Amino acid sequence: MQSKIRNFSIIAHIDHGKSTLADRIIQECGSVADRDMSAQVMDTMDIEKERGITIKAQSVRLNYEKDGEHYILNLIDTPGHVDFSYEVSRSLASSEGALLIVDSTQGVEAQTIANVYIALENELTLMPVVNKIDLPSADPDRVLEETEEAIGLDCTEHNLISAKTGLGVRDLIDSIVDRMPAPNGDELAPTKALIYDSWFDNYLGALALVRVYEGSIKKGQVLKMMNTKFEHKVLDLMYPHPLKQEKTNEIKTGEIGIVVLGLKTTEAIAVGDTMTDAKNPTAEVIDGFEPAKPFVFAGLYPIDTDKFEDLRDALEKLSLNDSSISFEPESSAALGSGFRTGFLGMLHMEVIKERLEREFNLDLIATAPTVVYQVLKTDGTELMIQNPYELPIVNHIETISEPYVKATILVPDEYLGNVIKLLNDKRGIQVKMDYIQKRVLLEYDIPMNEIVMDFYDKLKSTTKGYASFDYEVTGFRPGNLKKLDVLVAGEPVDALSIIVPEEKAVARGRIFVKQLKELIPRQLFEVAIQASIGKDIIARETVKSTGKNVTAKCYGGDITRKRKLLEKQKAGKKRMKAIGKVSVPQEAFMAVLKLD
Repeated sequence: MQSKIRNFSIIAHIDHGKSTLADRIIQECGSVADRDMSAQVMDTMDIEKERGITIKAQSVRLNYEKDGEHYILNLIDTPGHVDFSYEVSRSLASSEGALLIVDSTQGVEAQTIANVYIALENELTLMPVVNKIDLPSADPDRVLEETEEAIGLDCTEHNLISAKTGLGVRDLIDSIVDRMPAPNGDELAPTKALIYDSWFDNYLGALALVRVYEGSIKKGQVLKMMNTKFEHKVLDLMYPHPLKQEKTNEIKTGEIGIVVLGLKTTEAIAVGDTMTDAKNPTAEVIDGFEPAKPFVFAGLYPIDTDKFEDLRDALEKLSLNDSSISFEPESSAALGSGFRTGFLGMLHMEVIKERLEREFNLDLIATAPTVVYQVLKTDGTELMIQNPYELPIVNHIETISEPYVKATILVPDEYLGNVIKLLNDKRGIQVKMDYIQKRVLLEYDIPMNEIVMDFYDKLKSTTKGYASFDYEVTGFRPGNLKKLDVLVAGEPVDALSIIVPEEKAVARGRIFVKQLKELIPRQLFEVAIQASIGKDIIARETVKSTGKNVTAKCYGGDITRKRKLLEKQKAGKKRMKAIGKVSVPQEAFMAVLKLD
């Protein structure tokens, strides 16, 4: 009975209590025994538990009794960080409603507003929930007023809870049953299901997490993927659960479940694709969500060059679980063969690199991240450049355009001056400034290249951690940009090239070579580190050679003996300088991130 099903997501800013509330709802429904319960039970990855953040949206099917009636609750816990907003949009595409959690001490934050817009685009029923009311500094009335003012959401009907203690959680579940709409698909129509997540299991192969909109999926049924045109028999069906999946023979209309197809490769299942019956297909595909577009690109190279194919295999398997990654092979004179990999942001890049190293036992070097640039050549052709080393020579370039983002920042008014100064340093253009009680909502257009480096860290440090930040990409704008190359011992290191605004080029170059001087180990010969724009050297530092006392064995005698040995050493160093190779350590590649 679809009338007894409730599909809903939990959305909120970072650390407003999404995963803790999911724990309490699971406990209240008795889905996990108290002895098996752990904090953030839905966060199954080690990296999520260590960092205390949700990276992957997770689903669970719960059973709940109310007034003698049996209900099925399909809960989806979503991440809060801006880099994983793609996970939120996927989760909301398969829900009828969402719980909007707001911290009763911090109030509305940037990501709260962003998530509400995604929910409204999907025409979801939003339920405002004020969390952490057990804290001494809680002020639910102010937070509800702020929510109405900043978002325009009617908060007359709301729930006050403490996810930590469980206060008000049972009333919240009753409100979900009463106020969330039930699915209303055609149960007799041909199978129509949306794949909204997938991952690779070493024993079962590629798995698809689906939401059935019409018809049903049965064990043994032959399914067709409408975009990839792939057909395969259903081997098994399960309901999602963080600890133990429950097997079933059929996933009915309005339900969420895991489809096991026994696939050894990953290309057949695409997140956002529509599954239907191979013999009796549905007429049209489900309007899925927009495919994620990576904005930050970095080179990933195995330290052991023999592991190139292992890295390819690992990226293919990981891209099934995280479809927002893109990758293509590239080679570097300094690092050998690797992949140019696209990410949604800096945290996403860190997490993916760590997952590849942990889950697939790889040792990787990541190059400095860059964004995509649009280059218009003098002959009228247009190029999209991911790697600064691919930039054509200056004579062939008409304009270089860089991606801009619309940044939304919420900051307490006492830190406003610090934030505006930081935004001006980052070439930001003010669009809007509104006061919401004692806080200021800023909207700025900023070049994306300025925020991928260290913007988030600086924003947090200048506001003592009180500012919140969200962004969306708005398009390309022409800029006065130049390619900054780095030469070590006269050889350009392709992995260290970056594209910078002309007015910042000299300052960046000087800082860069200064940092590299500290990082590159001393050799037996003198090493010159230079920063250049085209053929012009704009900064230089020298790594002194390690001295060896070749005259130590001369005790007195004619001075010509010593001179002869020193001349011999000098000639040897000159020869070394001509043919010597300098290895650039991993810290040097990461030094670009820390350019201050």
